[in-house]
Amino acid sequence: MDFEKITFKNGLRLILIPRPASLATSILILVEAGSEYETKNINGLSHFLEHMTFRGTSRRPKLGTTAEELESLGAQYNAFTSQEYTGYWVKAEARKLPKILDIVSDLYLNPIFNPQEIEKERGVIIEEINMYEDTPMRRVQEVFTSLLYGDQPAGWDVAGRKEVIKKLKRGDFLKYRDKHYVTPKTVVVVAGNFSEKKVLGQVRDYFGDLKKHKGEAKSRTREKQRRPELFVKFKESDQSHLVLGVRAFNVFDRRRYAMQVLADVLGGGMSSRLFKKVRLELGAAYYVGAGTDLLLDHGYFSVSAGVDHQKIEKVIAAILKELDLVKKEIVPERELQKSKDHLVGNLTLNLETADELAGFYGEQEILTRSILPPKKLIDKIQGVKARELRDIARAIFRNDRLNLAVIGPYRRTDGFKKTLKLQ
Repeated sequence: MDFEKITFKNGLRLILIPRPASLATSILILVEAGSEYETKNINGLSHFLEHMTFRGTSRRPKLGTTAEELESLGAQYNAFTSQEYTGYWVKAEARKLPKILDIVSDLYLNPIFNPQEIEKERGVIIEEINMYEDTPMRRVQEVFTSLLYGDQPAGWDVAGRKEVIKKLKRGDFLKYRDKHYVTPKTVVVVAGNFSEKKVLGQVRDYFGDLKKHKGEAKSRTREKQRRPELFVKFKESDQSHLVLGVRAFNVFDRRRYAMQVLADVLGGGMSSRLFKKVRLELGAAYYVGAGTDLLLDHGYFSVSAGVDHQKIEKVIAAILKELDLVKKEIVPERELQKSKDHLVGNLTLNLETADELAGFYGEQEILTRSILPPKKLIDKIQGVKARELRDIARAIFRNDRLNLAVIGPYRRTDGFKKTLKLQ
């Protein structure tokens, strides 16, 4: 059995991924609650709430108790918030599964949101926002999504805005949690070495008595664009950071496998077209790569790079030229197969660990409510045809989908505007 999915009467989903040979077991709890489920006056609350679960629960009210217990078990643990879901995970030796399941379930089920601790964590969140502001390689990604989607949830930063973070109160956390931390919007994933019977019983003990409550859906993302769009954020820096990308399609689109392959051809590794052109030939960047981000009702393809200030327009032109080229010419079979094998190899190696397995299955389930096992995903990737890459390139590499975000020491943007055009 590759995996088993169990749905409780209250709507909670449990994904079991047994790997008896594993030395570890990982638990991941995912919930449909992220920045795209927020309104403007609570932007950043999903992420703030995730932080607050570690500042006390009804069973572990003393600050630091959760971390101390987990570290005394030799566990690895963390939590994260994205646009469309939040996750809490712990990984430890297989024999310690009952203890770590008790702790991670407590984080999800029993946060107390102590007002004094909210005040303390408010400062932590603001410093996290400051850290991202001082990390242009990361910050430019947020600038890019803001350029794409504007003033709506898909365009807001996951960490939120400082002015909002400063105003959030305990009641905001309780109200938001009641709307979104509900069983039909929650997935518990257990991966690695474990007794399926014991895990099922323990999860039922923790979650089985929770009442079924539908919760709230996110607002629909609006998309509108007629011409290439540009946003340049001024910042004194030693390097310019850019994201050049196009609107694409959502995670349910059958073309998603072909777009993965296209992203690898263009910027998936050190033998990709963009790496060769921008780093090896132009000597203009240390990092350059391409990728996709496909979500419930929107998605995009993007190229990211950190480049020499003096060469940025040349780099943008080179990227656009490569995008135009895959619209016109079929990718040679040998290059296509290399990219497929690169994707498959990385997938296989990543899934060697229990936490990566949990993420692979859980994130599919929380987004699409269906799971494609690794073997079937590999078949999808290996089945991609060269003409599919060209068809996607022609469909999405268009001026009415084109966007460029830049962070660097630029007061004038005339050069960027002239360069930003696909043929």
